[in-house]
Amino acid sequence: MELDPRGVRFGATIGSIMFAVVLITGWAWPAVFQAVVFALTALSPGNGPYSHVFRKVLLPRLEPPAELEPAAPVRFAQTVGFAFAAVAAVGFFTDIPALGIIAAALGLMASFLNAAFGYCLGCTMYLLIRRLTT
Repeated sequence: MELDPRGVRFGATIGSIMFAVVLITGWAWPAVFQAVVFALTALSPGNGPYSHVFRKVLLPRLEPPAELEPAAPVRFAQTVGFAFAAVAAVGFFTDIPALGIIAAALGLMASFLNAAFGYCLGCTMYLLIRRLTT
């Protein structure tokens, strides 16, 4: 399976907004929501909630993508994002705000790098792990 990288960046943009909301408000529920989105997208990158919005709303207005990217690195990145969001939620729910803030800040950093610059930190980690294990 291959994905339109613009859809991945769209999802990263929304993820950045969600992590920013968590950091600004200290609420755990946006982190829970984002964790669920990450989990669903990790299971099927082309069928995540943000992917559906991208395909229905934005894709019809865009030219075809110049290239596609493989789904495996994106799936790994979504799993890493899930971990950040889940730890952030746990931190805020258990009155350990430092844990929630650190996890949400790391999630925001990774999402923002992808949204703003097209640099997928989780994808890079995936490729590095693949190189080291083969």
